[in-house]
Amino acid sequence: MRPSTDHPWHAADVDQALRQLAANRQGLTQSEAERRLAEYGANRLTPPRARSPLMRFLAQFDNLLIYILLGAGLVTILLGQYVDAGVIFGVVLINGFIGFIQEGKAERALEAVRGLLSPQATVIRDGHRQTVPAEQLVPGDLVFLQSGDRVPADLRLLAVRELRIDEAMLTGESMPTGKQIDPVAADAPLGDRDNMAYSGTLVTYGQATGVVATTGDDTEIGRISSLLAQVQTMDTPLTVQMARFARWLTGAILALAAATAVFGVLVRGYPTSEMFLAAVGLAVAAIPEGLPAIITITLAIGVQRMAARNAIIRRLPAVETLGSVTVICSDKTGTLTRNEMTVQAVATRHQLYDVTGVGYDPHGGFSANGQDTTAAEHPVLAELGRAAVLCNDARVIPQDGQWRVEGDPMEGALLVLGAKAGLGGDHLTEELPRDDVIPFESEHRFMATLHHDHAGHRVIYLKGAPEVVFARCSAQRTASGDTPLELDYWHRSLEAIGARGQRALAFATCAATTEQTTLDFAHVAGDLTLLGLVGIIDPPRTEAISAVAECRSAGIAVKMITGDHASTALAIGRQMGITDGEHAISGHEIDQLDDNALTERVMQEDVFARASPEHKLRLVQALQANGQVVAMTGDGVNDAPALKRAGVGIAMGLKGTEVAKEAAEMVLADDNFASIGHAVKEGRTVYDNIKKSILFILPTNGGEALTILAAVALGTMLPVTAAQILWVNMITAVTLALALAFEDGEADLMKRPPRPVGEPLLTRFMIWRILFVSLLMVLGTFGLFLWERSQGTDLATARTIAVNALVVAEVFYLLNARFLTASVLNANGLFGNRYALAAIAVVLCFQLLFTYLPLMQTFFGTAAIDTGAWARILGFGVALFLLVEGEKAVLRRRRARSAIP
Repeated sequence: MRPSTDHPWHAADVDQALRQLAANRQGLTQSEAERRLAEYGANRLTPPRARSPLMRFLAQFDNLLIYILLGAGLVTILLGQYVDAGVIFGVVLINGFIGFIQEGKAERALEAVRGLLSPQATVIRDGHRQTVPAEQLVPGDLVFLQSGDRVPADLRLLAVRELRIDEAMLTGESMPTGKQIDPVAADAPLGDRDNMAYSGTLVTYGQATGVVATTGDDTEIGRISSLLAQVQTMDTPLTVQMARFARWLTGAILALAAATAVFGVLVRGYPTSEMFLAAVGLAVAAIPEGLPAIITITLAIGVQRMAARNAIIRRLPAVETLGSVTVICSDKTGTLTRNEMTVQAVATRHQLYDVTGVGYDPHGGFSANGQDTTAAEHPVLAELGRAAVLCNDARVIPQDGQWRVEGDPMEGALLVLGAKAGLGGDHLTEELPRDDVIPFESEHRFMATLHHDHAGHRVIYLKGAPEVVFARCSAQRTASGDTPLELDYWHRSLEAIGARGQRALAFATCAATTEQTTLDFAHVAGDLTLLGLVGIIDPPRTEAISAVAECRSAGIAVKMITGDHASTALAIGRQMGITDGEHAISGHEIDQLDDNALTERVMQEDVFARASPEHKLRLVQALQANGQVVAMTGDGVNDAPALKRAGVGIAMGLKGTEVAKEAAEMVLADDNFASIGHAVKEGRTVYDNIKKSILFILPTNGGEALTILAAVALGTMLPVTAAQILWVNMITAVTLALALAFEDGEADLMKRPPRPVGEPLLTRFMIWRILFVSLLMVLGTFGLFLWERSQGTDLATARTIAVNALVVAEVFYLLNARFLTASVLNANGLFGNRYALAAIAVVLCFQLLFTYLPLMQTFFGTAAIDTGAWARILGFGVALFLLVEGEKAVLRRRRARSAIP
């Protein structure tokens, strides 16, 4: 039988596992190991087949809007405008290179997974202990583990001594898991398989021997790697909308150009060649060749702004996708919480104390009934703090401006509790040196230590699971002395701590004889005195609580998906404001639901516990099946498939694994959930600015195209030439339209609900605005041209006036476009964007050169114009500005009336 991750090795006892793997406690022979290596392959993850760099590069141009740009470039070459063609082709190449650089994300994610495997392993072969490369491990090998080791393969444990393993990368558990060797249920979730050690996880304490059950792709981490390779990345809302918009625009432009040519030939009797050139000119006028560049630059500016707020974007379209997010699925450990165990409650016989301060920072104190107090005022609290420090093997040390734990995180939390009780430093261990210890093991679930002072007195301290400690106690410590144990009271205290989502730990003590120098189980079998209970939790980030509230006020649902226990997840969910319910759906319950049932259920629940990588991926897919745009946060390997599938995968930068970072579109540099709120705001700002750019560019192109159409329909000369149209498009796209990319978010940005998922890029409002402004520009431009010609103005001068009228209209319309419906006359709207003012100045300078420089007059066929013409042009610009502001006012009043019940 080929060993597989699907086989329930955790359900087999030790002897069964050895038999099924054809192994024994003396290890494999070298020859048998070599035979199995040839049969099963090396213990490494198979790299996927990657596309060649050339194919990846060419794939960047498989986009309809890019085809439009290429077509525009070819047309400009046919017209002899080689500089303009170079600009267009340059835009296409820049877009291609940006996409090419961003493309290798999935491959790097898989490489990061492979990098988690242990490089060396200690095994028994031919009856001797030896160190071999981890790649050479085979099923049936006997492997030794000790503190600090990264587990080299999936192991069925055979013997353990105080073994604890940090499995947060796979399960989301915030505390290292204690291990044992007895079988567990076949359907036990990954986090409850405490007789297994999984490849890539880290041994934090103790020692063990295990037999290799699976290697390489068959391990749990290999299964996640396979999931990651199979996950299809979803198209972002912007890419979907741009593709739809490009198809619509292409069809409209081609249809309009063809109709114009046919009308000119059949109705007006123009020569076919002349109408072909007119149709080409119309197509050049209508194609917004600057739009892809503007969108790319707008996204890039969003990237820079987000980076300043600790949100690092790895894929440009993700900037905009953040603005359309409707659901954020957040991992708990290290994302909503600090990933630092903290004692937050202490129960003694007469008081339940709250403990202030979070994480491993020793600053903090105690409060009782809302009043601050100190351990010095409460002898039993001080004694419990002394036990927490002495019955402990961890160290808490300052490092790089932060406090770090060496050893078990739970014991680190207990040391911090002692420091808050005034018992920090080494003086306590010097006053009461340790004589002996019974280490913690999962079989007996407690730790005990023996100490003496320098006067010859000896004392025993014990900590452990509450039910284990209660069974060994006959008395309880109170301020007035020891009294008989009251189990009912302690069970109520235990329930109170559990209701907060905290894990309880009990402490007890007893005196030892002056002659006692060793400690065994008989010394702690009974007659101990209970000191109290402590409640330990990985606490929520304070700033994350307000960030969740802000997201919800913006119409974004927040759901917690974690590998931790349901009770802990539910308590954290309540503290975060994610849920007020009484139930968290478990991974086991998810397994019982088919895809249709899960699609319905996922919208009703907010907290999901004991979730495996498959569960997280299914939940994201179920939300997407409901039409949701999903952001998924996480930091572990177990989050990577869901991060990749989500609309926006958000990884933690400080504590996140490289696998999660490579699978994500965004990395939070400060691991702060609150940064997501800032990123969503920037995403909405980016989308608004893209809409503003479209509302600015398309009326210009529409006005140019309609001007040509009107000239053909009326049988007059073209008021602008194709070269002049390209000049206007180029000079305004790289200046005026670009200024809109720097707009700040509007005041109501985070009070709006997320935009509807199916909302097209061009809404009815936007189509109306584009047509309205296009018609105004046609009336002004064509009207001035016809008026000048009627006054006997020569063709070159009349066309120069028409081009300048078009550009000045755009300058005034740029001020209108800074706000979609709000008035630009309020809140410093005219002068609030210094980039817009600079762009206007640059454009006006270029237009003066365009009009008066002899070289430009020769190149574009322009002529100098007088002040009277400039006055008429300026009047047209002011009129357009006021008309658009009036249209906004009508829209605002109409919306206000529709909002009144």
